Amino acid sequence: MVSNVTNALAAYAKTAASGAKPGMEARDAAGPSFGEVLEDSVKSSIDVAKQGEKMSAAAVVGKADLTDVVTAVSNAEVTVQTVVAVRDKVVAAYQEIMRMPI
Repeated sequence: MVSNVTNALAAYAKTAASGAKPGMEARDAAGPSFGEVLEDSVKSSIDVAKQGEKMSAAAVVGKADLTDVVTAVSNAEVTVQTVVAVRDKVVAAYQEIMRMPI
């Protein structure tokens, strides 16, 4: 997930340095688009949540170590908190843009 954020920041910096309007430049074959980075991040978050659920289910039937269960559930919790924080920032940015005079 960190590499996806790094890729997104690098793509933004490259766009800002070139002076092109974001979203209007030709897509560079060297890196993923913002949509692809976002999609990968969401899929990664879903996978972490599924792993936490799978470990919890394995613990119920006695087939998982308690340490592994706690680690997987903690990772899922942190991932959900991160997704919610990013969503809140996106909503706040959207609301700020909507308040801007034209």
